[in-house]
Amino acid sequence: ATEAHNYHLPYATDNLQCDYIAAESARIAWEKSAKVVVLPTIPFGVNTGQFEIKLDINMNPGTQAMVFRDIAESLSRQGLQKIVILNGHGGNNFRQMLREIQPQYPQLFMSVINWYQVLENSRFFDEPGDHAGEMETANIQHIAPDLVLPLSEAGTGESIPFKLKGIAEGWVWAQREWHKATVDTGVGNPAKATPEKGRIFLEALTTKIAGYLVDLANSDINDLYE
Repeated sequence: ATEAHNYHLPYATDNLQCDYIAAESARIAWEKSAKVVVLPTIPFGVNTGQFEIKLDINMNPGTQAMVFRDIAESLSRQGLQKIVILNGHGGNNFRQMLREIQPQYPQLFMSVINWYQVLENSRFFDEPGDHAGEMETANIQHIAPDLVLPLSEAGTGESIPFKLKGIAEGWVWAQREWHKATVDTGVGNPAKATPEKGRIFLEALTTKIAGYLVDLANSDINDLYE
């Protein structure tokens, strides 16, 4: 995605993380003899709740589906059998997309990883946060430290919850209007982030993702069930 991340992180935060996580996971998998190729990150995601925030760019789910279908068509014609979507933006949801497109390409096995859901993030961070909080800040401090402003310039990442009880309790979902739900476009306090926390987290994350890539590379797509 291309979107504001509090005051201290770049708009490209999601893309920088995906670039790094994909490349490092593939490197680890490659060293274990898995033949993995990383395609370029698509820099835009679903941001229909952020139209009011300048330079936040939206790509609708329907557009994403067309892009993914074209990629699947190309890979399928070339004889590739496996594709993994690495998602790094909470506004994206590729599950329904895969449900629709997978039957059109039965010879191409499709799966998706939301990297921020792979690990128990609270094991690595005091307050992981939802957007531009401690976790994302620590990651970018490690990946691209020159693009992170001093934390003294960051907002606190305070979020403003819905008044509706069901949504506040988490069993009802509605899209947040970001300019109403946040103060500084962040959700989560970045104050305790350090590059070392980011390094440790990313090492564990990419190692686990690499494990899946190795398993997938060694699997027969016609024999995937126990």
